[in-house]
Amino acid sequence: MGKENCTALAEFILLGLSDVPELRVGLFLLFLLIYGVTLLANLGMIALIQVRSQLHTPMYFFLSHLSFIDFCYSSIIVPKMLANIFSKDKTISFLGCMVQFYLFCTCGVTEVFLLAVMAYDRFVAICNPLLYTVTMSQKLRVELASCCYFCGTVCSLIHLCLALRIPFYRSNVINHFFCDLPPLLSLACSDITLNEALLFLVTILNESVTIVIILTSYLLILTTILKMRSAEGRHKAFSTCASHLTAITVFHGTILSIYCRPSSGNSGNADKVATVFYTIVIPMLNPLIYSVRNKDVKEALRKVMSSKIHS
Repeated sequence: MGKENCTALAEFILLGLSDVPELRVGLFLLFLLIYGVTLLANLGMIALIQVRSQLHTPMYFFLSHLSFIDFCYSSIIVPKMLANIFSKDKTISFLGCMVQFYLFCTCGVTEVFLLAVMAYDRFVAICNPLLYTVTMSQKLRVELASCCYFCGTVCSLIHLCLALRIPFYRSNVINHFFCDLPPLLSLACSDITLNEALLFLVTILNESVTIVIILTSYLLILTTILKMRSAEGRHKAFSTCASHLTAITVFHGTILSIYCRPSSGNSGNADKVATVFYTIVIPMLNPLIYSVRNKDVKEALRKVMSSKIHS
């Protein structure tokens, strides 16, 4: 690509999910519904954990942070996506694009580490139940959560600083519904070897560390569960872990499929579909999965509703 076709950009154009006019209304209503459920479910989960004292435990402390991250995920991406569905002007400023990517990346990496911390929390709760509240003290909980946010911030700053160093782009049209790094890099005119290498290495490092923590925690959990004599105890332990394992499998699977393979010019639409799952659908499903399969949450919600009705 000759230099005459490259230029510094002040704005980008987001193509969105589909350019078929007949799908606009359906897509808008679908994602508006998903966004509404996501806001209600995640903010409701945070509020419920705050107002019910029986949910003031380490498990629900981390779950409230997961709900906060999922809320941020959707609010960073979906409003702009919904606005672009019917808008003729699908532009986003260069600064706005970089800010959106930075916030999205921060939430993504933070959630990766938060899911690993939640696996460790389940390990302590099931394998050392008598020492659970002592081990997972308030100080340790705050330190672990802060570490998750710190890792997310640092990783995002690394990618952002390198992205800001790209001087010229051959096009301002991004084949995506938000500003993600792979589609941005595909438009760069300069050498992006370092960007792609760091994207791959940082993702692999984060995934490797967190997956090792998760697998180790659940192998020890499985060993402990199999030693339980009570069938009811085993069922309760499996039920507690099932929701977390489901969220982990889908979330990590989509991340690995997008960020840990060679870039391809024909992968844009497949990437958009995969990204929809972990940025829009999963943030809606997480609080629903944890509430539907959790007796404590259902009981707390029932008491809150009952008190509101009586009042």
